[in-house]
Amino acid sequence: VQLVESGGGEVQPGGSLRLSCVVSESTSEISGMGWFRQAPGKEREFVSSIRWSMGRTYYADSVKGRFAISRDRSTGAIYLQMNGLKTEDTGVYYCAAGRPITSTITTMRGFPYWGQGTQVTVSS
Repeated sequence: VQLVESGGGEVQPGGSLRLSCVVSESTSEISGMGWFRQAPGKEREFVSSIRWSMGRTYYADSVKGRFAISRDRSTGAIYLQMNGLKTEDTGVYYCAAGRPITSTITTMRGFPYWGQGTQVTVSS
């Protein structure tokens, strides 16, 4: 399974960005997808995830109310709409996919497949 992200960039605080991630192969091996991010000098952390079939969503507390994850089953893509961006949202954002169970859908352990990452910079 290969994942290709796009949509990163640089914005000012309060701005918006929309990240996209496309699965290059069949989604039959996937039951969930997600976004993680890694800021300079910090560990990679969970941002948001979504169940492929039912569309149930999960969010880190730090992004609730500002970010929205969605999926398009017809194209094998997920999106992360990021509004009200803050400087602390800066980092490399990674798309991930796998067959996570309830206890792992918000952790890296639930996702064996990863994209190459896309840079998001929030700066004035």
